[in-house]
Amino acid sequence: MEPTVLDNIPFEPTPEAIQVVIDTRLGKKSTEPFQALVKEAQKIARPKAMYKVAYVSEKGENYVKIGRQTFTSHLLRQNLEDVHRVFLYVATCGQELEDWMMSKPDMLEQYYASTVNELALDAARERLIDHIESRHELSKMASMAPGSLEDWPIQEQRPLFAILGDTEKAIGVRLFDSLLMHPSKTVSGIRYPSESTFASCQLCSRENCPNRKAAYDAEEHAKRFSSV
Repeated sequence: MEPTVLDNIPFEPTPEAIQVVIDTRLGKKSTEPFQALVKEAQKIARPKAMYKVAYVSEKGENYVKIGRQTFTSHLLRQNLEDVHRVFLYVATCGQELEDWMMSKPDMLEQYYASTVNELALDAARERLIDHIESRHELSKMASMAPGSLEDWPIQEQRPLFAILGDTEKAIGVRLFDSLLMHPSKTVSGIRYPSESTFASCQLCSRENCPNRKAAYDAEEHAKRFSSV
């Protein structure tokens, strides 16, 4: 099955979303310059995403095979216990905004621009989720990303990208030998049907993480890894 590419994604952050970023990340002094950069970015932004439908072909004690690729993770194996169809994805702010950010001569302005790019990435990610859920008639899903937890390290990017194919040609995303992705504001992972509200953040004890989506749950961590 060929990947699905989403490259006509609007970048229209709401005033509320912009204000949340200012309040939680930047501070009141940044309000005017940040909002000016948002307007500037909207003229050139082309956030993008792609995903591929794939099927779990084998399950072992601490691994799953998706197609011909093996993913090693106790937690992923648990989460895919009753799952047969998965959605491997990449979403990005786009090369256009990466170039725009790097063109800023001032370090502070680059930081503001980087934060704008995070909003564009959010737009790509939200469009991706909406598309998968509506196209495949799924109402409840969860997601895991390589490198978000020690149990599923960043090295698992390799089989994920092997399944997705030529992401650089499709949406301009490149996976380096270091396993970092370019553009810098890019995310990848596996979405799957789930009745639970699982989020990797629940099992990560890192403090002061700006991207945290859920509180750390020590009891859930103990339960998940008690047999490891």
